[in-house]
Amino acid sequence: MSRLIHILPLLALSACAAGPDYARPQAAALGVPEHYQAPAPAGAAVGLATWWAQFDDPALTALVDKGLAGNLDIAQSAARLRQAREALFQARSGLLPSIDASAGAGRNFDNERADSSSFSLGADAAWQIDLFGGIGRSVEASRAELAAAGYDLENVRTATAAEIARNYMLARSAQASLKIARETLVTQDDNLEIAGFRVQAGLASSLDQEQARQQRAATAASIPTLEQSFTAAANRLAVLTGQAPGAVTAQLTADAPIPLGPDSIAVGIPADTLRQRPDVRAAERSLAATTARIGVAKAQLLPALGISGNVGTSALSVGGLTDVITGGLFARLAQTLFDGGQRAAAVRAQRAAADGALAAYRQTVLTALEDVENALVALDTAKRRQTELAISFDAANNAAILARSSYRAGLTDFQTLLDAERSLLSSRDSLSRARADQAQALIQLYLALGGGWQPIDPGTEG
Repeated sequence: MSRLIHILPLLALSACAAGPDYARPQAAALGVPEHYQAPAPAGAAVGLATWWAQFDDPALTALVDKGLAGNLDIAQSAARLRQAREALFQARSGLLPSIDASAGAGRNFDNERADSSSFSLGADAAWQIDLFGGIGRSVEASRAELAAAGYDLENVRTATAAEIARNYMLARSAQASLKIARETLVTQDDNLEIAGFRVQAGLASSLDQEQARQQRAATAASIPTLEQSFTAAANRLAVLTGQAPGAVTAQLTADAPIPLGPDSIAVGIPADTLRQRPDVRAAERSLAATTARIGVAKAQLLPALGISGNVGTSALSVGGLTDVITGGLFARLAQTLFDGGQRAAAVRAQRAAADGALAAYRQTVLTALEDVENALVALDTAKRRQTELAISFDAANNAAILARSSYRAGLTDFQTLLDAERSLLSSRDSLSRARADQAQALIQLYLALGGGWQPIDPGTEG
């Protein structure tokens, strides 16, 4: 056994790793441009880890915090991370010897002589020498897969935070539309009453009253749909936070404005995406794992060296177990001479898998850049629309006031009032939706930039 202890370090030093050594692809090789095409504020992106706090809405912040703690998709991803961690421990165990011990005791019965007892102790050790680095590559792959699982968890967390924020904006948008519809309904009730008085006084035909009644009913009919939209968003928020549908509805009953967040955020340069997006980091680590698996497959083509040893003793009494101890040390070199090309095919298959992983990594990077470009355009569009719609609303509001006053005075017909009221309702609702679109676009941009987690130092990755 002492000889084995001296031999092990020499064998470990002589081992060489089969397969290619992994090198992280550079940004230029992935087709990453130097700058974004869409207009973007200059400077490095900051404050992305808890971007939802920048909306300055306590209810939103509370929901996101609860979701990150109780979301069941996050819980499933965390379980997969634990599985990957245990897989790494299993892979590392292949570098170490395995030792088995046994003990036995028996009682012998004989009619012609006195009964006797027997005792035995034994130990067996075996070690598969990582002569060509196959086990080391397996450890390397498992370490990369563990990192990928960690990034997958962060990706689920960022997506969950964004989904909560989106549905929160949908709920507040539905509430804003409900408020507009109900306030419009009050005005239309007043119009219907006025039209009725004018018909009774012989100042207008029944057509005015019927048109007023139709307009009021159309507005009233939109309210149940808006209430349904609010309920659906509230129920989705409950599930996203790990609760039963309806659990957060009471928290949202009080009307609150749609939070807009900061007017602009710096997005940095496209190369930052490689560091900030957890899905990109996960794809890169998956590529590293797949590359390491090539070495695992190649090592199967090469000779395998194993060392085993045993030690044992037996005696008729416990005290005599140390009298005679026997043992042995064995070395075994094995090489597959013919397997019909199975192992060679496994190497080629793993190389193909690595090519696929590289393509997937490049696709993830390009998709991430696309997300940022689209989010920048969406945010700019929502801002410009909101500016123009604010002017449209102001004009429509003034026109409705003038039309209502003129109709009361008998200076205009009811159709003119109807048109003015429809334009006001449309402009007011469009302005509210544009505000919600701006908030949604900002959420989209935060998610595209990889906000919602704290990127680790790349040097800590195996």
